[in-house]
Amino acid sequence: MSRLLIIGCGGVASVAIAKCCQNSDVFDEICIASRTVSKCEAVAAKWQPLTKTKITTAAVDAEDVPALTKLINDYKPDAVLNVALPYQDLTIMDACLAAGVHYIDTANYEPEDTDDPEWRKIYEKRCKDLGFSAYFDYSWQWAYEDKFKNAGLTALLGTGFDPGVTSVFAAYAKKHYFDTIDTIDILDCNGGDHGYAFATNFNPEINLREVSAPGSYMENGKWVEVPAMSIKREYDFPQVGMKDMYLLHHEEIEALGRNMPEVKRIRFFMTFGQSYLDHMRCLEDVGMLSTTPIKFEGRDIVPIQFLKALLPDPATLGPRTKGKTNIGCIFTGKKDGKEKKIFIYNVCDHEECYKEVGSQAISYTTGVPAMIGAMMVVTGKWQKPGVFTTDEFDPDPYMEALNKWGLPWVVDENPVLVD
Repeated sequence: MSRLLIIGCGGVASVAIAKCCQNSDVFDEICIASRTVSKCEAVAAKWQPLTKTKITTAAVDAEDVPALTKLINDYKPDAVLNVALPYQDLTIMDACLAAGVHYIDTANYEPEDTDDPEWRKIYEKRCKDLGFSAYFDYSWQWAYEDKFKNAGLTALLGTGFDPGVTSVFAAYAKKHYFDTIDTIDILDCNGGDHGYAFATNFNPEINLREVSAPGSYMENGKWVEVPAMSIKREYDFPQVGMKDMYLLHHEEIEALGRNMPEVKRIRFFMTFGQSYLDHMRCLEDVGMLSTTPIKFEGRDIVPIQFLKALLPDPATLGPRTKGKTNIGCIFTGKKDGKEKKIFIYNVCDHEECYKEVGSQAISYTTGVPAMIGAMMVVTGKWQKPGVFTTDEFDPDPYMEALNKWGLPWVVDENPVLVD
């Protein structure tokens, strides 16, 4: 039995909360905290009549370390699950250290203000030294390794689907199917249709930053960066069909490259329809994806934040979205001296997710692993001092939990490879 503090109350958080309530044997108490406490109260009112888990709520600014620390000290959770914005990872980690509790999140740190001179100096050195220019990377959180180790606390980074489940798939493949893995291709296919001309399936600001950045992959331990959307492939996804997919930079490449240095090439592909790409390019061309503030009628506005206010809230897409997702990893390598390939993947149905928890599948496929990661930590199955990604623990209990809690996986031992 455990007590979990959940920071954030958006689409992913609502799924993680629902799953914690279903899993009341582990989570007997949860507290939902957000800047907008009314959102927390609405979610609590929805689930409290349906669960044995005791739900409380709190108002907190996730960027205010003293306020976060006070909340943690007052509530005394066994762990903190951060499903707020990646901008807030470091302040929440600081508060967990100050209060002496374990930390779990779903996405690695990136700054809100990419023009901040102090951050920019470190960022530009990293671009030069490592060879990739994405705003998000693990270095800021890996820098907390000694602090968490010395405090005897676990920080589990990136327990969403990708990153998260995809990295567990890699650890599972390494443990059970291969002596050596040569290549990993991570494929993220959303075959859903929400009916809008343009909308994003998770936080628009984070989504559009990610998609419009240069793509990159790791080959022989080095980063190779290419122009955004310049590498395209087609793939026939089980239960979804043939889709166009594009190579992107993604955070689990960095962690897998560090933790599995024997892998010769690691790539990440995501599917996009032509309408989405046309809209995104137009918005980028007119400056709407910029993070640099501009003056408008006497006040500063950030273009991408203004765009976010105009676009549909991803949390509202659930009742409109039909179709399925297919997310997984294709591995090649050797077993007992013979060439081997497998595809481990999950298929998730948007409409089934909405029936169960009132969410579309993108939030579902992130929120379920967030709960599972928290469960791994609070039950002690994944608990050791330091800062870790999901591929650094025994994958078996996590994989079992995926099957139990709504994300069953398939192993195809004769997949079509991506060229």
